[in-house]
Amino acid sequence: MRVTEPQRRLVLLSPLSGWSAPLDEVPDPVFAGRMLGDGLAVDPTAGTLHAPCDGEVIALPQSRHAVTLRGDGGAEILVHIGVDTVGLGGVGFEAHVSPGRRVAAGERLISFDLDLIARRAKSLLTPVVVMEGCGFSIVRRTAGREVAVGEVLMEIAPVAQADGLRGLEQSTSSERSGHAGEDRRLRVALEHGIHARPAAQIASALKGLAADVELAVQGRAANARSTVALMKLGVRQGDEVSIRAAGQDAVRAVDAVAAVLAGAHGESSASAPARQAACAARSGPSMPAPREPAAPAAGEALSGTVLSGVIASRGLAVGQAVRLAVREIEVKQAGAGVSHESQQLERARAQVRMRLEAARASAAGAAREIVEAHLELIDDPELTASSLALIRDGTSAAYAWRQAIRSSVEALRTLGDPRMAERVDDLLDLERQVLLSLSGTAAAAVQALPPQAIVLAEELLPSQLVGLDAAPPAGICLAAGGATSHVSILAAAMGIPALAAVGPALERVPDGTPLLLDADAGLLHVDPGAERLAAARRQLERRTALRAAERESARSDCYTGDGVRIEVFANVGSLADAHAAASHGAEGCGLLRTEFLFLERQTPPDEAQQHAEYQRLAAALAGKPLTIRTLDIGGDKPIPYLPMPAEENPALGLRGVRTSLWRPDLLRQQVRAILAVQPHGQCRILLPMITDVAEIRSVRAIVEEERTAIGRREPIALGVMIETPASALMADTLAAEADFFSIGTNDLTQYTLAMDRGHPELAARLDALHPAVLRLIARTTEAARVHRRGVAVCGGLASDPAAAAILIGLGVHELSAVPSVIPRLKALIRRLTLAECAGVARQALEQSSAEAVRALGLRLAASESETERV
Repeated sequence: MRVTEPQRRLVLLSPLSGWSAPLDEVPDPVFAGRMLGDGLAVDPTAGTLHAPCDGEVIALPQSRHAVTLRGDGGAEILVHIGVDTVGLGGVGFEAHVSPGRRVAAGERLISFDLDLIARRAKSLLTPVVVMEGCGFSIVRRTAGREVAVGEVLMEIAPVAQADGLRGLEQSTSSERSGHAGEDRRLRVALEHGIHARPAAQIASALKGLAADVELAVQGRAANARSTVALMKLGVRQGDEVSIRAAGQDAVRAVDAVAAVLAGAHGESSASAPARQAACAARSGPSMPAPREPAAPAAGEALSGTVLSGVIASRGLAVGQAVRLAVREIEVKQAGAGVSHESQQLERARAQVRMRLEAARASAAGAAREIVEAHLELIDDPELTASSLALIRDGTSAAYAWRQAIRSSVEALRTLGDPRMAERVDDLLDLERQVLLSLSGTAAAAVQALPPQAIVLAEELLPSQLVGLDAAPPAGICLAAGGATSHVSILAAAMGIPALAAVGPALERVPDGTPLLLDADAGLLHVDPGAERLAAARRQLERRTALRAAERESARSDCYTGDGVRIEVFANVGSLADAHAAASHGAEGCGLLRTEFLFLERQTPPDEAQQHAEYQRLAAALAGKPLTIRTLDIGGDKPIPYLPMPAEENPALGLRGVRTSLWRPDLLRQQVRAILAVQPHGQCRILLPMITDVAEIRSVRAIVEEERTAIGRREPIALGVMIETPASALMADTLAAEADFFSIGTNDLTQYTLAMDRGHPELAARLDALHPAVLRLIARTTEAARVHRRGVAVCGGLASDPAAAAILIGLGVHELSAVPSVIPRLKALIRRLTLAECAGVARQALEQSSAEAVRALGLRLAASESETERV
């Protein structure tokens, strides 16, 4: 039969006798996931395959397990006999046609041994697929019943006609469901626009939602489920974008995307946990590398010269140059058949996905964020669709995957945005991981490094750096890259000094050259001479010994030099964080951010799930105090299952405890889960964004009701966060109701100084050591002293060594910091006396700027080992 008019439908006949079933039942993700196209499957009862329509045989692999026809009008139909039958190598199959031959509907194509295939193959279910991209779409199908050869199985039509045939039904359905569509415009708050992590967060937030979602900006649009497509838009902070969604969950989908773009997942915050930890561990704000004389011209000797670069991870390293060479993986362009190559690609992606999921389970902080971004990329619909389109053109899976990746890489590079260009590393990393799996290599082989290696490379991929974790280098110098690349973030998390963007002169440093890497100053000293290397080694030994001693002594409780008890706790956002806190000497958890239990899911965690997680965290802390903050989410950090009214200024809207009292059912559930943690007395509850006494009383009433209901006799401490000028000014009244205070300096600073902490132009000026902020802290501690309440600081200021003496002098007796800085913080506190702290605190309150206050704090925080110059 022929299609003589473009408007006419094409009838596809059943090529087999058997039972027709939807593709979802095929036990293969390529077919069940409709990666090749849509269709049906037939469970055969006889061993002869017939042509489903008139057409030309355009593909018949040597294994003879599948055939592809091109019908009149251009429709391409793949029939794949069974699942995983390519592995039979043609045994049990006999072809009656060859590529290029014209066949008629019903003509015999392939005979196969039904019993043999049933014994050896994964399944006999035979997909009949209308190939994606051929211009045809299914308008009617016959599934769930017995069919005979020659019976109508499907009707297909050109895409434009198929859309029209479905349009009335879809629009009617949409009108009935009340979800015809949603369109919303907003400005992007993300500090660095839509790069890999927020793009991955958007794709993740849409999982499980029934809606087609598109993001549009300046005349360009992208599938919001595609991380790569979103990155290629080049969206920056402040850009106005349109979020368009259609489908049953259109409103929820738009809310989910809007939440990410508003910075709900922390990306807009200049004090995001990963960045905060890195900054605290490296002591002080990142400064541009100093200007140095131009690098020697080609052919000049580099010995004795100094190369400058961008500081990626602070620190000092002495060692020898080791060039990390990574060979390009060779791929063949020609494929071995559409079905075979598609399955090979899916298997390779599945292997990489499994390794990434295993890595995510043990990763924390920055490393976990990067793994999650890669997990989104491995399932990116644009990359998958591009790869499959190339496979259908006859290429191998490896060639198709590389071309799809490289096309996206070029698109990102042409945006002219350094932040986007740095995301190229993530794509190239995924390219390499999948190609290694396709070649049969389980993981990238990493060359063995000699002791004290300073790795030199043009660029380094995140997986390559992680592969060096067993024997990490002393330092890293990259000719390209930048401070915000994932390799730079990982290097900081791993404590490896690193420079990026050193330039082409780095390529002329020979292997084995003695190097002094001063990543505190942004300099690489090439063969600086024996005397200077020896001095640097002595300084490094002192630093190493100091850090080891600090780590060892961190296991003990912390007291000032004159015997005043100062508790040093840790901020925690996951079970991995709790283990890290314990290993770094934390005396408990001063802030558990429970949002990690509620984000990136479509329904809230139930009481049992919450209790199980809190109990695991309590066990990880081995009985030490666990301060659990109730859900701190709302207008500024919305979640899909908690629809909230639109707010022009979410940071000043329904958030923190206000949201909990707005949804007391969620609050009660969380309170019950906390009250059940054993042993009783280990946990205490912390309430976010408290501004008046009525809020404390309302929550305490709920806590007491639930405590009585479960029969718990022991009371539980109920504290409040001081995060606004209002709560600090009302501290005397709040102290009469609360059991303890915890000062959140991040929000307190932005509300006091009226500076959005996510604003890139203001980030450098947003310093919590501003005298205005310190005066509010002083007022809070004075009120707490009158009512005999403990005061903690859990914001970013608690992790800043320059602030320790000032905070203690103001009356703070508990600091809750990022785990990595705890050993140094304890060592510093042990050198201080209360009189010294009180004196510097009085001076700090009299200063006129944050810079002046910081200078005071740094003088007390510095040690001889730290201040000695290289």
